Amino acid sequence: MLSIRKVASSRSLMAAIAALGVVALGVEIAEAQAGRNRSFGSRGTQTFTAPKATNTAPRAAQPIQRSTVQPGMAGRGVAAPGSRFGSSFGGMLMGGLLGAGLFGLLSGSGLFGGAAGLAGMLGLLLQVALIGGAVWLVMSFLRNRRAQPAVATPMARQGMPRQGMVGQGQPYAATPAGGFGGAPAAAAAPATQPLALDQADYDAFERLLVRIQDSYGREDIPALRAIATPEMANYLSEDIAENQRKGMHNVVSDAKLLQGDLSEAWREADGEYATVAMRFSLISTDVERGTGRIVSGSSDQPIELTEIWTFQRRTGSNANGWKLSAIQQTE
Repeated sequence: MLSIRKVASSRSLMAAIAALGVVALGVEIAEAQAGRNRSFGSRGTQTFTAPKATNTAPRAAQPIQRSTVQPGMAGRGVAAPGSRFGSSFGGMLMGGLLGAGLFGLLSGSGLFGGAAGLAGMLGLLLQVALIGGAVWLVMSFLRNRRAQPAVATPMARQGMPRQGMVGQGQPYAATPAGGFGGAPAAAAAPATQPLALDQADYDAFERLLVRIQDSYGREDIPALRAIATPEMANYLSEDIAENQRKGMHNVVSDAKLLQGDLSEAWREADGEYATVAMRFSLISTDVERGTGRIVSGSSDQPIELTEIWTFQRRTGSNANGWKLSAIQQTE
């Protein structure tokens, strides 16, 4: 009976180890391919704003974990440093009070020059108030002029692209053949303008998905720099260098878009952006350099992934101007 218990215990242990091995293998496979199960890159002023959910990616996107954009730089802009006593006219007046008091202390007359200097102090404060009020009026006038919103041009009415992409609030139909369907541009945040896309843009996103995964799998850094922003090309190059240091090669091939739809598209000061959700398949294996031994993954069984990619182009560029600027995982 004792020996049977030992055998049963050993079998349970082996089963647990096998299960852990499967889990570990799954993690390795998930972390293969361009992206490595991380969220990184830049989405302009929307870098730290969650993309809108779509039918392809109904769950929330992971926040950007690595970006050249700092949290204080995204959004509506960085506020100018203000006085510790407040801003505008009140700050100027309090600054005048402090200046008058410090001058009195340094001259040996007390904080405000004593009772005898009260009239002089009031005169000084009156001058500070008059000068500060004039400066405040000028600054307010200039701020109001800068804050006037630009008149946005009406967004062109967008027809349904050839593969039936749908937007939020519209009935959803599966696209067995893969590819993007159509959707109107999502409402943009302040300081941005909506951007209308057409079928040429969706086709470009699909081509970029395939080209980026293929270039990453071939470790072709010049090709990556041609189709990704400098920031993203640097991140992907670092991943390739890390694989080389470990004596591994992440071989990625046969990327194919299965389904995709638009989350949001907008225009801002430094260019145009489009965030799309994509479900795709690919072959991904980790191969030992020199021996060619497959360490993880399968050379004939594709895996499926759903990620949210953001593309950027210069304002006024055509569909060929898009470049990868961010990758985000879904929760």
